[in-house]
Amino acid sequence: MNFLSTFVTFQNLHEVRRLCHWGPVIALSVIAICSTMAILDSIIWYWPLDTTGGSINFIMLLNWSVLILYNYFNAMFVGPGYIPLGWKPENQQDTQYLQYCRVCQGYKSPRSHHCRKCNRCVMKMDHHCPWINNCCGHLNHAYFTSFLLLAPMGCSHAAIIFIMTMYTQLYERISFGWSTVKIDMSAVRQFQPLMPFSVPAFAATLFALGLALGTTIAVGMLFFIQMKVILRNKTSIESWIEEKAKDRIQHYQTGEDFTFPYDLGTRWLNFKQVFTWSGTPKGDGIEWPVHPKCHQHTLTIEQLKQKADKRVRSVQYRAVEDYNGACCPISKGLQTFFRTPCTEEPRIPLNKGDTILATRGTKWWMYGDKVLNEEHITVGERVRGWFPRRCVEKCHYDTAASDSTSVKKVN
Repeated sequence: MNFLSTFVTFQNLHEVRRLCHWGPVIALSVIAICSTMAILDSIIWYWPLDTTGGSINFIMLLNWSVLILYNYFNAMFVGPGYIPLGWKPENQQDTQYLQYCRVCQGYKSPRSHHCRKCNRCVMKMDHHCPWINNCCGHLNHAYFTSFLLLAPMGCSHAAIIFIMTMYTQLYERISFGWSTVKIDMSAVRQFQPLMPFSVPAFAATLFALGLALGTTIAVGMLFFIQMKVILRNKTSIESWIEEKAKDRIQHYQTGEDFTFPYDLGTRWLNFKQVFTWSGTPKGDGIEWPVHPKCHQHTLTIEQLKQKADKRVRSVQYRAVEDYNGACCPISKGLQTFFRTPCTEEPRIPLNKGDTILATRGTKWWMYGDKVLNEEHITVGERVRGWFPRRCVEKCHYDTAASDSTSVKKVN
């Protein structure tokens, strides 16, 4: 019972509905197709169970499937952890450093952010992932990252099985016009397969191979992105906050020395904040260990400065390239194609000359509002969504003389 309780944790029965979404349906379908085809190809055509190597291969395939599903369902159902509704800090004076969430009717603790999809304030929110139909945050960050590691490893193993199956079954049938390619298969143990390798079997194996290779590349890149922020003890949102902090300091020439508060100094210490032997990350999701030069509210104070900064100046970008709103635009470069945000938030098409007010982003993508009414930028109609960073360039700031004074009031 203890094993079953740790395998999947349901906060309530409504959590099961997370499966009824296109993200989990596609993800579980890919896992089922690759796992099933790899097992069938192994025991029927490639490496039967009556050999030692075949038995080890079969056990490894089952091991990948179990570990992938274990971490996937935990990432989905354990969830990121949510700030209690109506939460307030124990010290009431700390409320001046925190933002208030009108939806949750409480204050946002350090590192938490409100997710419009989950409709809750999420502990240490990184992003909302459509593939698990849940947020990636404090409690499930390790499970989510482990899934991103295991899925490419399992798919790589499956891809080898698919390739070797077609190699061993088709080596006598491969021909190119007048010549026949003969491959020496003397090193391969010959056996009588349970059924002939027919055209449907070849088509199914080839289809599964495409899924396995695509998953290995796409999910593998996501794994490296996640490990990059974990080793710095950041989230994707905090990386954007840090970037805006440096931009604000440079623009106003305040002379501040911004230090990211949650980087503990070494990658190993940062790594242990997320990955533990028990599977439960360190901390309660409210208070965090910080850099010696910082305190609990260093980053929240910076957020308040940036929020006040928005009221006195507009961070505007001007579109320099057309963009049709595609989710993965190959024409904008391979990095933009492969590092498209894994979110259900929309993409906004751009035309040269459009004005965009960016609020956050990554190295290759940005998120913000496209202004539809240029005459009234502050109150005009807008369209919100993601767009490639290479399609825009930063405009000059319209800053009043008292801007720096207004921003410095928040300290």
